[in-house]
This record gives sequence, C-alpha cells and structure tokens, in this order.
Amino acid sequence: MAAKKKPTRKAKPAAKARKTARLWLMFPPKLITKPVVWELSQKFPVITNVRQASVTDEIGLVCLELDGLAADVKKAITWLGRKGVSVEPVEINVIES
Repeated sequence: MAAKKKPTRKAKPAAKARKTARLWLMFPPKLITKPVVWELSQKFPVITNVRQASVTDEIGLVCLELDGLAADVKKAITWLGRKGVSVEPVEINVIES
C-alpha cells in the first residue's frame, strides 16, 4: 500500500514592512495656501497626522507623521520634495502625551 502524502502547506507571504516617519516640512510662500498635505493623502496610501504647525505669510512649518508601507512613505516623501517642500526628519519627539 502506498503511503499517503501529507498535504503541503503554502508559505504565507511575508508581511510588508510598515514605516512611520516623523518629518519637519517647510513650505515656501507659494505653497502656504495650497492643500499639499491633503493632496499627498489622496495620491498615496499613507496616513497623515499633523503633530504641530506654524504658518505665517512667509513660511509654513509643519511636523507631519506619515504611516504606511515603507515604499509608499518613501514615495510620498520624494513627492513632497518635488513639490518644493523642504523635508527633514524629526530628531526629537513632538507632543508626546
């Protein structure tokens, strides 16, 4: 009698790496009145969270948290730079409570 073969299990695909990036965004005067953060959230499957912001007629400074798949977060950051927004990583925690 032939031995029964055990059913083989298919390996589960590896979970895609998620990333949360905290960034300082500096908006030049020409972009201050534009809905750049909204546009970013429409173009890329990332979650945006404004942690802190200060806007004047001359400059907009925003601490933004981006959460999503690492590749999507990277694409979103690249897109911001191409729009003319200066992007820098947050070095210290902002409003942690």
